[in-house]
Amino acid sequence: MKALLIARRELAGYLRTLSGYIILAIILAVNGLFFNAYALGGASKRSAEVLSGFSYYSSGFTIVAAILVSMRLLAEERQTGTLPLLYASPVRDRDIVLGKFLAGLAFLALYLLLTLYMPLLVLVNGKVSFGHVFAGYLGLLLLGSASLAVGTFGSALAKNQLLAAIFSAVMLVALILCWLLARITEQPLSDVFSAMSLWNQHFPPFQAGLIHVRDVVYYLVVTYVALFAATRVLEARRWR
Repeated sequence: MKALLIARRELAGYLRTLSGYIILAIILAVNGLFFNAYALGGASKRSAEVLSGFSYYSSGFTIVAAILVSMRLLAEERQTGTLPLLYASPVRDRDIVLGKFLAGLAFLALYLLLTLYMPLLVLVNGKVSFGHVFAGYLGLLLLGSASLAVGTFGSALAKNQLLAAIFSAVMLVALILCWLLARITEQPLSDVFSAMSLWNQHFPPFQAGLIHVRDVVYYLVVTYVALFAATRVLEARRWR
């Protein structure tokens, strides 16, 4: 319950400030340009190919949005000196982390909702598989959730928002590039690195309109582990 109250306050803060709308506007605009230029490009493309292209390009913008949203979640409290006030309140560290994460996830979901017009444009000249659309958006939400959780961890580590963005980007790029390590290592390490890959191993099925339990579980596990780590960072800092 306390986590939900924190989430509500944090989300209201996003919606009251100009920065939140600027992030939404810029990412939506660039995403729309990529969709028009690359996903829709070519009159002979089938609807499934357009939807797959939309999910492909939107996945990158979802990760970027998650970094931009998460960089302020905890780092801003430390930067402005309000973190001791949170520690003094009768709220557990896990509620603080969870509340801020839920606010960021709600904001990210709003961004994804605003992109819905793009796949629906396919209806103008073709047919849309709503199952494909659902699978694609589920994948984007899960990818965004995992990226946001990693960003929350980075925000917990950083002294300011810029460092938080850098830490988060480095960790996410490392997870994305695990597929390269899988190619140059031998088993069983190659299997481990392949399973750890944030995008290459787990997102393409969603992009193709398929939902695999293993991919859903992977993104949920990454989200949990990252939030658990962020909570431990707050707890360690509380007792310094």
